[in-house]
Amino acid sequence: MLRRLDLRDQTGGYRDAVPRAEVDVEHALRAVVPICEDVRTRGAAAVLDAGEKFDGVRPERLRVPADQIQKAFDNLDPEVLAAIDESIARLRATCEAELEHSATVQVAPGADVERRIVPMQRVGLYVPGGLAPLVSTVIMNAVPAQVAGVPGIALASPPQAEFGGLPHPTILAACARLGIDEVYAAGGAQALAMLAYGTQENEAVNLVTGPGNIFVAAAKRHLQGVVAIDAEAGPTEIAIIADATADPEFVAADLISQAEHDPLAAAVLITDSTELADAVDAELSRQVPLARHAERITTALAGTQSATVFVRDVDQAVDVANAYAAEHLEIQTADSGAVAARIVNAGAVFVGAFAPVSLGDYAAGSNHVLPTAGCACHSSGLSVRAFVKNMHVVTYSEAALRDVGPKVVTLAEAEDLPSHGSAVSVRLAR
Repeated sequence: MLRRLDLRDQTGGYRDAVPRAEVDVEHALRAVVPICEDVRTRGAAAVLDAGEKFDGVRPERLRVPADQIQKAFDNLDPEVLAAIDESIARLRATCEAELEHSATVQVAPGADVERRIVPMQRVGLYVPGGLAPLVSTVIMNAVPAQVAGVPGIALASPPQAEFGGLPHPTILAACARLGIDEVYAAGGAQALAMLAYGTQENEAVNLVTGPGNIFVAAAKRHLQGVVAIDAEAGPTEIAIIADATADPEFVAADLISQAEHDPLAAAVLITDSTELADAVDAELSRQVPLARHAERITTALAGTQSATVFVRDVDQAVDVANAYAAEHLEIQTADSGAVAARIVNAGAVFVGAFAPVSLGDYAAGSNHVLPTAGCACHSSGLSVRAFVKNMHVVTYSEAALRDVGPKVVTLAEAEDLPSHGSAVSVRLAR
């Protein structure tokens, strides 16, 4: 089912050797820019018009009424609520541990520099609603924002014709559980423009986070600068480093789990074992027809972005994985911990046979909003840090300025910016 690439005789160039889904964001921009500009000029009416055109439904207003959010929560299956609560608790524990705190350094007597951690004042969270109601994405975006101390959180998710123009009720229920009452029935590029520019129904935000399709990615590219973004997320990816000790049933199930997301999802097996590759193919042939979304999965696994990649040994597998920089990377080898310690480029690493990517999608305590398309070589997954800023606060006494002032004047003269120096000299002359 997976095509095969043989890199055993190759010693480099791995980044280009392992293919990815072809996504033309620039082409999508041609459709997205007019939508964003329409929202900028006409506001809420433009968002509603676009929703009617692309989602096939026009809610009475963008903001979801509070009673509808509460109704969704009241009707939530208790088992789903228990799972949501567990996911929230585990992610919150991780976020609280990674939250940075303000610190003050005395660089000289009377000279203090504080690095103050300041939360964003208003953020917009985007939750897709296309192929699946991603309730987990509500959690993954909202919890770090809340732990960071963001006082204003708005969330947008596409209107659903099935639910009378409201976002999916499970998404609304998760919002209720998290205490998010500012929810908008808006999807796609128009939702991001609504959050970035503001409309008659909502105030503009400082940051937009959350995954989406190619049009969401294009909107993020267009709106960056008007508003901060987390990343331009592309189709999901899983890579698995596996040797002969790996369980082919587990490996196949994990490849399928990510292929279920999207026909463009990438599923890459990196192995030095022909026997394992054959066994995984057999498992794929057995498991895929049993899957609810078999057609979507088959398309993804058969796509050019998916493959079994043969390597000489685990050392080469590590090099290939670091060059590919997958969104999700599993290590299923004899010494998985040692192999994982050598990974430097991945959105998230899942170590051992009992840490599948789907655990991270829901309840590992990690965040599933991760860099795609090789961006893990320079970018990180969503965390508390995305929702805060560092701000220096400088406090100097007169004596402290007199101590270092002449050096400031000297450096200002060296840069031919004498007025910079004068701003210090005028104080030293008193």
